[in-house]
Amino acid sequence: QVQLVESGGGLVQAGGSLRLSCEVSGRPFSSWTMAWFRQAPDKEREFVAASIWSGASASYADSVKGRFTISRDNAKNTLYLQMNSLKSEDTAVYYCATRADYYSELAASGMDYWGKGTLVTVSS
Repeated sequence: QVQLVESGGGLVQAGGSLRLSCEVSGRPFSSWTMAWFRQAPDKEREFVAASIWSGASASYADSVKGRFTISRDNAKNTLYLQMNSLKSEDTAVYYCATRADYYSELAASGMDYWGKGTLVTVSS
């Protein structure tokens, strides 16, 4: 059983930065798909960023491209999401998710394991 625990959310002013962390229990294989999703109030859960655990094949939603960066620390079994130039529309609960193979479609419904989420609030 894989467990994911997010941290790092909080309140930040527009234009500021936050770094989210996702600690992964066990040792992910290099082919695992690791992703961040987010869900704003009264909206569907949406894809934010993803990569293979090895670090390859990083992809981003158009809305965050150039502002967010996904990365990982193998030694700490931790996935990160560095968020810069934050906007009020980035306000959401951010979830870490994984799937134990390469998953190019990156739909929320296709992910196998989820964390409980961490709230990011961006004030304008």
